[in-house]
Amino acid sequence: MQTEGRVSSRTACRFGLILTVLVSGAETQVRPEIHPIETVTVDIQQALLGAHGKPTTVAGVLHVPAKPDGRIPAVILLHGGNGLTASDEQWARELDSIGVATFVLDSFTGRGIRPTKDDREELATLSMLIDGYRALGMLAKDPRIDSKRVAVMGFSMGAAAAIYSSNERFRKMYATAGSQFAAHIGIYTPCYWHFRDDDRVTGKPIRLFHGVADDWSPIAPCRAYVEKLRKTGADVTLTEYPGAHHGYDSIEPRELKWIPDVASLRDCELVEGEHGVLLEGKTGKPFDLKSDPYIRRGAHVGYNEAAATATVRAVTAFLRTVFHLKPEKSPQVRPEPGTAD
Repeated sequence: MQTEGRVSSRTACRFGLILTVLVSGAETQVRPEIHPIETVTVDIQQALLGAHGKPTTVAGVLHVPAKPDGRIPAVILLHGGNGLTASDEQWARELDSIGVATFVLDSFTGRGIRPTKDDREELATLSMLIDGYRALGMLAKDPRIDSKRVAVMGFSMGAAAAIYSSNERFRKMYATAGSQFAAHIGIYTPCYWHFRDDDRVTGKPIRLFHGVADDWSPIAPCRAYVEKLRKTGADVTLTEYPGAHHGYDSIEPRELKWIPDVASLRDCELVEGEHGVLLEGKTGKPFDLKSDPYIRRGAHVGYNEAAATATVRAVTAFLRTVFHLKPEKSPQVRPEPGTAD
């Protein structure tokens, strides 16, 4: 087992760019810290049954804004299928700017997962959900962090982990006794999962942001899931961005790009069957990531400035409300010459 201060060199290298970016801000006075997280690696069936998985150590970068005013809120960031990218770093800086701590969690490196491997999809989603709850437990012990104001936010597969961690079932299975997330935020979330009792949520607000043109994780299943949750009275919204594709908040690639060999589950329906067996909903047969007939190859990714800017504004405004932070100051407008003050 690794202990704090003994994170592997591979993990440390993985975080090198994040540390450089976060420390470079002129206003930053607190050194980002790498913290190991003791978690487990599970397959889908183990996760759904709450079975013990393989003990695993992952790690993340904790960044606390300069000059915190008492205990401060935090957001756990769960990356997408490309692992840690500049997008995660940029989001950490955006949240730092409103006085929110961030814990940028790397769920891949400690497991030896390469971003290009197809098996990341099946392995990562529920393992990342567990990682998120383990990180929540770590932050709850930090005297600088307000344990009642910790949200989780994810991108792509990390978004699925962030959104489905709102399920009361998973909270009971994986959260430290009495703890829960203050909010759940998903950016281009794969909503093709259908878990048992997935409409029974904790009651904390859920926010999804999605590009209408996304052909990697289409928006239609998210519309259906949001409508399902609304019928139960859940505090949930889905914000849609016409013309935006998967990865619309990431500047790499800047231009819209077709990735021909990526595995997309856009036509799949992943349904929880008996005894935690994951089924393909259309066939009723056990789902197999390597041979399922509804797996497609290829998808578009690309930056969309309008959607990215709008999402940053919406997320930061939402967190200001959830965390009871001071509202953003409106820019001062000088009166025109000859007008009254």
